[in-house]
Amino acid sequence: MTGIALIAGEGALPAALVAAMVERPLIAALDGYAPFGLTPDLSFRVERLVPFLNHLRGQGVTRVCFAGAVARPALDPSLFDPLTAQMVPRLITAMQAGDDATLREVLKIFEEFDMEILAATELAPGLTCAPGVLAGKISPQDVADATRAAAITAALGAVDVGQGTVVQAGLCLAVETLTGTDAMLQGVAGIAGHLRPKSTKGLYFKALKPGQDWRIDQPTIGPQTLVNTAKAGLGGIVFQSGGVIVLDQPALVKQAESLGLFLWSRPEEKQETQPEIGL
Repeated sequence: MTGIALIAGEGALPAALVAAMVERPLIAALDGYAPFGLTPDLSFRVERLVPFLNHLRGQGVTRVCFAGAVARPALDPSLFDPLTAQMVPRLITAMQAGDDATLREVLKIFEEFDMEILAATELAPGLTCAPGVLAGKISPQDVADATRAAAITAALGAVDVGQGTVVQAGLCLAVETLTGTDAMLQGVAGIAGHLRPKSTKGLYFKALKPGQDWRIDQPTIGPQTLVNTAKAGLGGIVFQSGGVIVLDQPALVKQAESLGLFLWSRPEEKQETQPEIGL
């Protein structure tokens, strides 16, 4: 019996979260999205969401945390139980409004079953970073590009598009959409050289969407993000301090240094003093 359940998706975040917790949670994985380095206690399908939630309550679960990546699952109408089938219209309406709306609706359903939703960073505050340049050095152009990228990300996030943007010398090379970060960075790597400015390498910026419920789908940076950023020919990564999860910060800093990338944990609000700039 446990009081907390981890709804786990793919990636390294679920295992990192469990390692940081004092109490081991019940680990439940969406079918087809097993977490790395963890063996789930059970798996579930969206088509049988109500029986799953009733099972959690039967196990004494009163708190739930979501961690890990999932895509919109393909639903099999033949698998719906009668009670879950009644939720389909509200889920479809939410899905048509965007990812954030869909996730908010999922949270509402869990709360209707008397589940308290906890953010991953509530259980493991060390997963986010304080403001500062963690690796490498940034230039005045990087500061300007980060400001530009933050504005673009906020504008697109307000209409539920994505959490990331690539900017080089003030030019927006790519924005994160439904296909995700890896696909965006791979697209940047494929941009013809004559279309990209020569004066600076550019950067990848990541942040919460405006008004995003940080209890679910909190943006995360891990080793693969750094690899893909380097392959895209960018100079580094800028992310919202306190709002973006950084997996294994010491290891990530070493990796960034070995790849020649900078890592800047940028405050959400403009500060009176700018970070140290390397010329």
